[in-house]
Amino acid sequence: MPDLFIKGATIVTMDDEGSIIEDGDIEISDGKISYVGPHRERGGAPDDPNPAVRTVDAAGKIAMPGLVNTHCHAAMTLFRGYGDDLPLKQWLEEKIWPVEARLSAEDVYWGTMLGCLEMLRSGTTTFADMYFFMNEVAKAVEEAGLRGVLARGLVATMPGGDKALAEGEQFCSRWNGAAKGRIRTMLGPHAPYTCPPSFLRKVANSAKALGVGIHIHVAETRGEVDDCLRDFGKSPVRHLEDAGLFEVSVLAAHCVHVSGEDIDLLKDRGVSVAHNPTSNMKLASGIAPVPKMLEAGIAVGLGTDGAASNNDLDMFEEMRLAALIHKVNSMDPTVVPARQALEMATKGGARALGLSSEIGSLEVGKRADIILVDFGKPHFYPRHDIISHLVYTAHASDVTTVIVDGKILMDNGKFTTIDAEETTYMVEQCVERLLRKGNRI
Repeated sequence: MPDLFIKGATIVTMDDEGSIIEDGDIEISDGKISYVGPHRERGGAPDDPNPAVRTVDAAGKIAMPGLVNTHCHAAMTLFRGYGDDLPLKQWLEEKIWPVEARLSAEDVYWGTMLGCLEMLRSGTTTFADMYFFMNEVAKAVEEAGLRGVLARGLVATMPGGDKALAEGEQFCSRWNGAAKGRIRTMLGPHAPYTCPPSFLRKVANSAKALGVGIHIHVAETRGEVDDCLRDFGKSPVRHLEDAGLFEVSVLAAHCVHVSGEDIDLLKDRGVSVAHNPTSNMKLASGIAPVPKMLEAGIAVGLGTDGAASNNDLDMFEEMRLAALIHKVNSMDPTVVPARQALEMATKGGARALGLSSEIGSLEVGKRADIILVDFGKPHFYPRHDIISHLVYTAHASDVTTVIVDGKILMDNGKFTTIDAEETTYMVEQCVERLLRKGNRI
């Protein structure tokens, strides 16, 4: 018997056939999808299921897979609007790193909880995160009910790199598979320019021993590539290959400045890429050659990056921008069509995180990570193309209901696991404490 029954939805399955089911039903049992298909009679009465089963009337709504944010620093919601309109190097060195040095575990917990609140409101059900005080991040994810792929950020050019790696290893051992499997862990060396080759080798060896992957920023700016060529005589991608990082599963964030040779290497080594169009635009880092990576068969997902360089965690916005910027960059309106953008935000993101057997599409046997979008708004008419509307027209505010692992986390706009008022109040207290000593903008 199902635990949850969604009836009457237009179901955008994101399966390999691109199936869209009008007036469809979804049944959920033990956190998994047990049926997805046309409306069918249940117990002899199509609209009167067993009263013990929660029924969600989804008439007039789109049911689709939850969105997958493949690169995020959720606790950086604390720095939303702090240090805007600066290039990456100056932004990091003069604004972000100094204030991050004052962060406490409590700050990171509440910043992450605010990030979870924002992601739920906008239909994201899974996110990959790299930051500090990761035990607090994991606690927030567990309490909020989201699915998280979490990595302790590692910076070896500052004191304490080996200690940070030990903390990352402990974090992986403690949390991998926690929250009934909703939490997965990785190791998170920040970038080639903050982690020397000897340290990268240590991280790769640790990841092998732990059986986890690696999440790292790669080739985000032209300056990073130029410095790597100057210091090592090779691109950041080749540098990571030679350091042994690609001997394990790697999620490479950004990959803005990569050559054709780099793309071939990423493909050959099975590296996944997290594309962050808004952050790359805001920091003027450039436009990643995503069409070429997709053509090569690389698993590319979408990410928001942190709210300090975005300034939100809205994956609908990332979908739209991903489709638009590559059109104008190539002067070709057929590049990254709507369906491909939607795939990057759902099944492509799941593939990039190594979760494609569990999430990313609405199919029997997969985890029940589902969102409902109110399709009755004026901007969804006329209904020429549902996929086009979801990418080019939909807003985060159109999401009404969010389900993860079969549990309703947002029910018609009401949060069931997070106290929004408490969260926003505590975030304000944390920020006041962080910036009170002459450190305001």
